[in-house]
Amino acid sequence: MPTPDSPSPAAPPSAEAPHAAGDVDGVAAKLSVLDRLLPAWILAAMALGLGLGAVVPGIGEALEAVEVAGVSVPIALGLLVMMYPVLAKVRYDETGAVLGDKRLMVTSLLINWLLAPAFMFALAWLLLPDLPEYRTGLIVVGLARCIAMVLVWNDLACGDREAGAVLVAINSVFQVVMFGVLGWFYLQLLPSWLGLPTTSAEFSVGAITLSVLVFLGIPLIAGFLTRTLGERRRGREWYEQQVLPRIDPLTLGGLLFTIVLLFALQGDQVTGHPLQVARIALPLTAYFLVTFGVSMLVGRLIGLGYARSTTLSFTAAGNNFELAIAVSIAAFGAASGQALAGIVGPLIEVPILVALVYVALWARRFFPAGSSHSDAATPTAASR
Repeated sequence: MPTPDSPSPAAPPSAEAPHAAGDVDGVAAKLSVLDRLLPAWILAAMALGLGLGAVVPGIGEALEAVEVAGVSVPIALGLLVMMYPVLAKVRYDETGAVLGDKRLMVTSLLINWLLAPAFMFALAWLLLPDLPEYRTGLIVVGLARCIAMVLVWNDLACGDREAGAVLVAINSVFQVVMFGVLGWFYLQLLPSWLGLPTTSAEFSVGAITLSVLVFLGIPLIAGFLTRTLGERRRGREWYEQQVLPRIDPLTLGGLLFTIVLLFALQGDQVTGHPLQVARIALPLTAYFLVTFGVSMLVGRLIGLGYARSTTLSFTAAGNNFELAIAVSIAAFGAASGQALAGIVGPLIEVPILVALVYVALWARRFFPAGSSHSDAATPTAASR
């Protein structure tokens, strides 16, 4: 997320060049001071949000006064502003090559809709056997696959933007179709098979569809129109050299704004239940780290190349917490343990996935340089 006068994180050493041991340092050197200090800004945003929640007691009620898709309107606006520049960077005319990559498509579907929810189910039961509300909340989180913020992390780690857009779109479609079915399977059918207590919950297809349309549809349309009209007017080179650097800082601004409001809105619940938060954080941390690491390893083994392996990993590890929180509140209530589990989710996810950006850049040295069909087929952030 560079400033207009700084080099973009989309321009690290080319994927075709040998991967020297100093790749991470090389990428970091090309970022502005603002971008290199991203973890510090995120921690500062968290602290500011907690401070606002403490000194302005009515801020939570004010933020929740108006909602869209179950999310506070100011937070929703922050998410839309954050997502718009990322989707404006996507070269939509090159997404066909992504759809033709059967290895990526099949692997992503298997990890996102079979392995990852099953892994979260196992973690929830293993680590929270005595806390049924939090356990159910985590299972709901595991069913809500990524559709938004993950594209920011993918872009920072020099993943394949076109692949990211396609995988997020596919997750969105599956989310509308499969969320309720998988909720019934993991909360009722599978526990009954295993002799475990079951949980009844009704999931609104309308609410799920609205969440997808708002948090993906709006910025996707805006980004597509911006690129299409910009390239039609002055060409791709002008658009990517003049327009993108000007709108790119909106991503960082939207991200930090969203984090501040999220912590201001839910900080009292987090600080008021420190032990419960720690219990919830443990399976979430294991989920993010293991899912990301396994996905990266699988991508390397099946020859996806660095850029698409990175995209596969972030889209597998990230979750749609906006949807998980909205569904938990609608199904179980705002003060429920299920809702608290959803709220803790992004508070744990953001710092961990930021750290995984640096892990991904470090792991780039283990991928063949210039030997991957996937890297060569679609120009990615690693080669722009």
